[in-house]
Amino acid sequence: MNTDASNNDASWTAQQRGPYRLLIVEDEPLMRSIIVQLARSEGYEVMEAPAAEVALHIFEKEKIDLAILDLNLTSGGSGLDLLRKMRELDPEVMGIIVTAYASVESAVEALHQGAYDYITKPFANDHLKKVMRNALEGKALFRENRFLRQELREKYRFESIIGKSDAIEATFRVMEKVARTDSSVLITGESGTGKELVARAIHFSSERANNRFLPINCGALPENLLESELFGYKRGAFTGAGQDKVGLLKAADKGTILLDEIGELPLALQVKLLRALQEREAYPLGANDPVAFDVRVLCATNKNLEAEVKAGRFREELLYRINVININLPALRERQDDIPLLANHFLRKYEKSLSRTAMRFSKGAMRLMLNYAWPGNVRELENSVERAAILAETDVIHSHDLPDKLRSTSPVMASIENSGLTLEELEREHIKRVLDKVENDKVKAAQVLGIHLSTLYRKVQRYHLDDGAPAQHEPARTA
Repeated sequence: MNTDASNNDASWTAQQRGPYRLLIVEDEPLMRSIIVQLARSEGYEVMEAPAAEVALHIFEKEKIDLAILDLNLTSGGSGLDLLRKMRELDPEVMGIIVTAYASVESAVEALHQGAYDYITKPFANDHLKKVMRNALEGKALFRENRFLRQELREKYRFESIIGKSDAIEATFRVMEKVARTDSSVLITGESGTGKELVARAIHFSSERANNRFLPINCGALPENLLESELFGYKRGAFTGAGQDKVGLLKAADKGTILLDEIGELPLALQVKLLRALQEREAYPLGANDPVAFDVRVLCATNKNLEAEVKAGRFREELLYRINVININLPALRERQDDIPLLANHFLRKYEKSLSRTAMRFSKGAMRLMLNYAWPGNVRELENSVERAAILAETDVIHSHDLPDKLRSTSPVMASIENSGLTLEELEREHIKRVLDKVENDKVKAAQVLGIHLSTLYRKVQRYHLDDGAPAQHEPARTA
């Protein structure tokens, strides 16, 4: 008994076999019957045809996953001609060519036409079943791979980046333009602004989307390890190099590489990277010959690289090479209008993982988030929402569910403590600042402030904010 074959049969479950439909095309009745019975014994749904024209008629009407075709059909053309026509109708169909008259030429032509395998008669039953199983496993992997790629494209399309503020809309417009090119892009911005997310969106919206996206953090690895990761090495290049290793520049061939924190790259490596990008080839450690690569390079940094050049810590030529197009991501404090959108997006994400529904923020909690400076940007906001979703005792997230730092370091609290202004004066200045920001749109201002529109009108009238007159300070009263 063949133990390996038995194990393979056990792993190939009835659930995996069940959905597949096979078409057997064979003009010899006895041989056709044998193949049909073998396929049915594996649990597949099977259709059969004695000639090419009959098979094509069936194929045009039915969804066929795998076709097993005799090479030398006596009617309607050869098995190869039939396979070519089938693949024109459905490029995903798998085909196995069977023949009693094998030749190198016909085998090569079969593979050229897209056949999965080429089997000679007589064949072992177990061998044919194994080839059928492998072909359908390959089809399943192809479908899964296509589905995952589609999911990645959906996840990282531009529309998946949350925001409607003027600052982020301007960023979107640049991203859409550069995605259609092959130019090098330098993505700048503070930590937590989403630089890698933007890099992935550019890749998955480009013509390289079907190939690999490889990110590497230039600040997370020591210089010698970073060099071997980028360029690869040959066996014996250094102690511990037991076999050849392909560098990331080559591994991302036809795809995209993200050099994150490029400002942390040591000067010596900057020289080697510059040469590699100019020549489109790199020398693996210990190699005498270069390895060519075709890769789009995206770089990201939270440093001012022009200042780093002046300080002698970054090579000017490399900056010119990587900074063909610059995308500068605004800090979250510069896109306050996006805070409610982002906060609710993250809340939907984490309520799902917590098996909760219909969670929302109280007005006080949203006001607290709007007043906070978010030094950690979008990443800090997401962490704060996740924490609040976990700690909230009800479906409503209140101010006390958010981290204490949002209260202790908010601009409003800092103003109260340091400005010397009264609370009434602070309220007038805050309302005026919000009105200026939304260009005097009172409906929008009321939403940002978290108060009713009628309350805002009373306060505007009270503080003379419509005509710019100085405030008439009245005794404080509740809204």
